[in-house]
Amino acid sequence: MSAALDYEPAGELKIGQVGIANLRIRSLDVERLASEMKDRVQRAPNLFSRAAVVLDFGGLSQMPDAATARTLIDGLRGAGVLPVALAYGTTETERLAEALQLPLLAKFRAQYERADAAATSAPEPSPAARTPDPTPAPAPPRDDAHGPGLLHLPLVRSGQQVYADNRDLTILTGVGAGAEVISDGSVHIYGPLRGRALAGAKGNEHARIFCREFHAELVAIAGHYRVLEDIPAELRGRPVQVWLHEGQIHLAAMDAA
Repeated sequence: MSAALDYEPAGELKIGQVGIANLRIRSLDVERLASEMKDRVQRAPNLFSRAAVVLDFGGLSQMPDAATARTLIDGLRGAGVLPVALAYGTTETERLAEALQLPLLAKFRAQYERADAAATSAPEPSPAARTPDPTPAPAPPRDDAHGPGLLHLPLVRSGQQVYADNRDLTILTGVGAGAEVISDGSVHIYGPLRGRALAGAKGNEHARIFCREFHAELVAIAGHYRVLEDIPAELRGRPVQVWLHEGQIHLAAMDAA
């Protein structure tokens, strides 16, 4: 393996529509994968410790055999997460799931396939069009929303979840610690965000998150996520917007001069 490849993660972690993490395996280096996941758990123990994870082998050129997959599952469990299913891909995946006695989930693979197809078909931007240091800009019009947005008036309390299907979500009060708000469009919170906010849950990379007081445990757009431990301290408690640019989550204070 060349030195350049060492910068690529062995597994790409995304947060799914119902808060389940999807781990797309890019290398069958079990020790490396376990080390990556252990690091994620240590950086955000309240979020990832004993977390349910769906394994997606679509990033590999060849499906692992059952023995290798069992070794991987044991390694991930030792790192502090719980593999609970495989992401559906091919008949080989189905046979492997049967051998491992794990269920198959289809929607995670569909999200990756849409993203991969878009990346393949999109033309390469000209040098003048590239923005290496992006700044907040008005979000482009959504093409996946149907009907008016969902308006939620009361506080979203710990353990509760609010989901806006194919539309934006507006929370008039706030989101408590341990609560979760999910939208296929953008999320607008006119109060403190202390729990988790997931926008673009079905893969809309143009979705954004806006909140008046930022203390989020996790924010995610189209599966790409940031946890509280990875967010600059100077943004906490301030009005913040979150957006996605070239596969990376960006955050900016909205009250900055």
